[in-house]
Amino acid sequence: MYRVVINDKFSSAHFLRNYKGKCENLHGHNYLVEVYVISKVLNDSEMVIDFTELKKITKDILNQIDHFLLNDIDFFKSHNPTSENIAYYIFSKINEKIKDNLNNIILEKVRVWETDQQYAEYFINES
Repeated sequence: MYRVVINDKFSSAHFLRNYKGKCENLHGHNYLVEVYVISKVLNDSEMVIDFTELKKITKDILNQIDHFLLNDIDFFKSHNPTSENIAYYIFSKINEKIKDNLNNIILEKVRVWETDQQYAEYFINES
């Protein structure tokens, strides 16, 4: 298998529901997002995917949440905006684009760093 990884950043505010502690209050983060794709084959250019193309797909998704209050985004009205759910949200949006447009590429995981010391990720489990 081949693996390609890109990263990007976004900034957003949120507050956690059903939580007791500092994070129940409105606060923000500068998130780092890592996107991992895999493939068994290379394309005609002998790449899994052009880094520029994967970065564009990711940036298009992150622009929809960058500098927003996550709690106001439809998905997060019914899902707590935890790092785990942010990773799932980004994964599902990128996966839609990849499945519709790119053959032989599998979105393996999305990792969301809330700080430089902690992250959550959503990934496929094919075992």
